[in-house]
Amino acid sequence: MTAFRIDRTVLLPADVTWRRLTDWPAHADQVPLTTISVLTPGPTGVGTLFVARTALGRAGFDDPMEVVVWDPPAPGRPGHCRLEKRGRVLLGWAEIGVREEEDGRSRARWTEDLRIGRLPARFDPLLGPAIAGTGHAVFGRAVDRLLRG
Repeated sequence: MTAFRIDRTVLLPADVTWRRLTDWPAHADQVPLTTISVLTPGPTGVGTLFVARTALGRAGFDDPMEVVVWDPPAPGRPGHCRLEKRGRVLLGWAEIGVREEEDGRSRARWTEDLRIGRLPARFDPLLGPAIAGTGHAVFGRAVDRLLRG
């Protein structure tokens, strides 16, 4: 598996940061060539299913995910969300954490651990740095844009 982490501190209340980072359809506007379909009725919670489809023309793949932990932030308590990737191409998980900071700020942490589905684990040391670097760049930019609103 290949892990990467993105940390941001923003001048937003924790609940706003949480809403922006867990607005699944909004992610599609930030990740190139990607659309997102939420498959279960809202509001988001444990069991919510959605699919990120990345494609150029007919060539593409689906990245189905399920929310397995959903604990929004509350006054004095951080929020935590965990997504499990359920696809054939991408496996792994993502976690979103949001906590209140001083002066109306909040701190967001996005951690993701990815693996290419049918690729044997022995290839992780070879592909890991490229996957982590690409993931950090793509998701770092997406997180920044989501938090800007």
